Amino acid sequence: MSRIIRAQAIIMGEATATATATAATTESRRKWTWPSLLRWIPTSTDHIIASEKRLLSIVKTPCVVEQVNIGSGPPGSKIRWFRSTSNEPRFINTVTFDSKPGAPTIVMVHGYGASQGFFFRNFDALARRFRVIAIDQLGWGGSSRPDFTCKSTEETEAWFIDSLEEWRKAKNLNSFILLGHSFGGYVASKYALKHPEHVQHLILVGSAGFSAETEMSESLTKFRETWKGAVLNHLWESNFTPQKVVRGLGPWGPNLVRKYTSARFGSYASGDALNEEESKLLTDYVYHTLAAKGSGELCLKYIFSFGAFARKPLLHSASEWKVPTTFIYGYEDWMSYQGAQEARKDMKVPCEIIRVPQGGHFVFIDNPSGFHSAVLYACRRFLSQDPDNEPFPEGLMAA
Repeated sequence: MSRIIRAQAIIMGEATATATATAATTESRRKWTWPSLLRWIPTSTDHIIASEKRLLSIVKTPCVVEQVNIGSGPPGSKIRWFRSTSNEPRFINTVTFDSKPGAPTIVMVHGYGASQGFFFRNFDALARRFRVIAIDQLGWGGSSRPDFTCKSTEETEAWFIDSLEEWRKAKNLNSFILLGHSFGGYVASKYALKHPEHVQHLILVGSAGFSAETEMSESLTKFRETWKGAVLNHLWESNFTPQKVVRGLGPWGPNLVRKYTSARFGSYASGDALNEEESKLLTDYVYHTLAAKGSGELCLKYIFSFGAFARKPLLHSASEWKVPTTFIYGYEDWMSYQGAQEARKDMKVPCEIIRVPQGGHFVFIDNPSGFHSAVLYACRRFLSQDPDNEPFPEGLMAA
């Protein structure tokens, strides 16, 4: 039951013109008679980039933010990202934190309903050892938001995999460490399966996509048979997303997001909960990324069935894995690490599973220091002179 609620939750001027004696002013007053509370809160890509800039002002490491042109669609792809409007080029919003020369490159991919700014508590620590690049996936955050016209799981996967590959080409990256969170872990895994030659190491943080409907619990099966379950399943299949709720609430949307960020982030924190400034800036950023035009969010029903079960589970591809992989989970993550354990049985490449205490699904926010320790250990062969003798980080657990 909690699995459903959490999955749905992821997915789910002046007040009045002054009267004057003139007729023109009276008409103007009539135009603005709605109380300010009922007016829509505007948002746009510019608002997203501005809120992102305010959030990243907390980060001490200098960065470069750019809109990377990925063209209008990769040659031979079934997905034409421009098909519903024009052949205008599309862009991937990208932030880069450069480290010392020769440092390994790590590319960070956010999860569903999120964007690259969610990693704001990690950039400083990781930039000391890596060249850090974080992106907004196509259709999310400050990236282009083309009309979502995919009609199948295959098309939807191509939307994300192909756009990531075109971004890689535009950035002239030959090889890198690829880190994906939640749905971003699913995308990162599918990308690594298709383009293993570019991925040095795969890090999956609370990754979605390893469970199939056949693994559904008895309680969830019974719930889906109730009228409530039927209604929620219908909403899921109708592509009714949480972002639509935020947009529909108009001026009440920011308050809903504020309650969500306050309750969600820091719930499992290790005494390093969001301070007032972080909470305020993150709330503003999250609101604008959710309230903007719907695009990539509409992938949900094609990738997962109701209850967050993958339609094409990664577990079924485990034997095809070609990239060394590290799974990272918070102790309280609602995504079970047991799916990773099952996948590891069929993998023919090195695979580790690390659990981080005092952290949930957003472990990199809940317990950033523990998360950083896990990432550094996962990448020890790129960072250490003697990786085979690198001690396992204290406080973490190997599964």
